[in-house]
Amino acid sequence: MKKKVLFVASLFLATATFAQDGLTSKKGEAYLPEAGDWALGFDGTPFLDYAGNMFNGTANNSVNATWVGNNPSMTIVGKMFKDETTAYRMKLRIGFGSTSTKNIHDTSNTTVTGEITDEMSTSNFMLTIGGGIEKRRGNTRIQGFYGGEVLISFGSSGSSYTYADNAGGTTTGGNLHTATWTDDFVSGTTTTSNGERDTKISNGSTMIVSLRGFAGVEWFLAPKVSVAAEYGWGLAMASQGDGERDTESYEVATGALAGSESSIARKHTTGGNSSFGIDTDNNGGMITIMFHF
Repeated sequence: MKKKVLFVASLFLATATFAQDGLTSKKGEAYLPEAGDWALGFDGTPFLDYAGNMFNGTANNSVNATWVGNNPSMTIVGKMFKDETTAYRMKLRIGFGSTSTKNIHDTSNTTVTGEITDEMSTSNFMLTIGGGIEKRRGNTRIQGFYGGEVLISFGSSGSSYTYADNAGGTTTGGNLHTATWTDDFVSGTTTTSNGERDTKISNGSTMIVSLRGFAGVEWFLAPKVSVAAEYGWGLAMASQGDGERDTESYEVATGALAGSESSIARKHTTGGNSSFGIDTDNNGGMITIMFHF
């Protein structure tokens, strides 16, 4: 946060020193947005971190952003100016992804020879849409703004699992098979067990409705180019539906020959939840770079 403040302060001093006084540039270009202008903004934190780290020997010098959950800084911000002091705000985020994790483990304690590979596949989806109105004040290139907006988010996620070792033909009739399989794909650990193991997990779909007020400061460092810092306060209601967890185990019937195993599939339901809260947001100080055209 300190790096961001120092960087913005240095830009301010540079502009104060070299730029022409007033609300137009030396070429006669207006600094501030006008009626009918559109604007597009994005999270400026990675770029401010990059510039700030230029002064510390390039330590941690990266412009990579982190994709984390329902992060509001990952949302695209758009504006349409009704006039010089009023703008309509729009927000959009559409995110989806999938990850495949494989674990190759030791075969010495399994009934399968050769390479043993278990696999976990995860997927997620997030959609956020929003709209609101923004009012502005100020007669210089430093503008204050405030207003309100509504945001609605939808999300879902899930995982599926495949295992190489089904322990076929290792036990006598009537007993569950003992198999070696991955019980933690993050650490790559395995277990030897005849119990249930997950085959599919479907987390309940999530819906979040947020009604928030906001206030901030926007500084136009160049004609129609600005850096804005914003804080907000509001309420949020979230609801997550029931989830499902599918499992499997293997057994052979009493008196049957080894190797004639059958799969036992079970389905477990996890209850959903709901929450409600009123609080401030963007406590880290959301910084947005805006381009007006």
